[in-house]
Amino acid sequence: MIDLFLLKAALAGVIIAWVAAPLGCLVVWRRMAYFGDATGHAALLGVALALSLSMPPLIGVMVIAAGMALAVTFFTREGAFSTDTVLGVFAHSALAIGLVAAALLPNVRLNLIETLLGDILTVTNMEIWGIALGGAVILLVLALSWRGLLNATLSPELMAAEGGSLQRDKLIFTLSLALFVALSMKLVGILLITALLILPAAAAAPLSRSPERMVFFTALIGSLSVLGGLWMSWEADTPAGPSIIVVAAGIFALTALRPKP
Repeated sequence: MIDLFLLKAALAGVIIAWVAAPLGCLVVWRRMAYFGDATGHAALLGVALALSLSMPPLIGVMVIAAGMALAVTFFTREGAFSTDTVLGVFAHSALAIGLVAAALLPNVRLNLIETLLGDILTVTNMEIWGIALGGAVILLVLALSWRGLLNATLSPELMAAEGGSLQRDKLIFTLSLALFVALSMKLVGILLITALLILPAAAAAPLSRSPERMVFFTALIGSLSVLGGLWMSWEADTPAGPSIIVVAAGIFALTALRPKP
């Protein structure tokens, strides 16, 4: 008999895996792994903000992650600094400021291990509904904007020629990524969010011959990673979030090293 808390964790994880699939593919295609890292690190500052204002952490994380995404987009567009420099400055500054702010909060004790590494096994019914609703919003927005996002990724010149807006599609992508960070922080923690985005997508790349096929395989691999990681956590008493990433890394190794046809 499978315990109820394990079923809840599996449901929440699979939902996140399917939401992560199109975002992860876009991150891989655009070579923006560090961007996801910077947005994830900003989540800790969002938690501190929410606790100081007695708000749900999800709201604080969403506000700060979105602000970080927009700020990074603005500074990289201006061209005064290279993209990796801006991302490095914002990622580590936000993480450090969040840690200091959390330490200074009066009468509040933040569980840093849970915040940094997640705790999918304690997900509640209300949180599952929130993840499902937020994930549905992300998937709907991405579905409606998919052609533009794909053109902006593969051929910005073609998109401009068709009258599309690169800035609008970049804004849609960054805000969707910020909402995803807010939704998935509870499950894998802010240090592993980027891995959840990148590893399934990277593992799916050798198996795919079209963008849509890659998104499907990414969702499938992400779901298998969640279920395999939860099984590993249950059997070996390992942390659930890192175990999910370990399974995803193993699948990546299998697909990357498989014999070429």
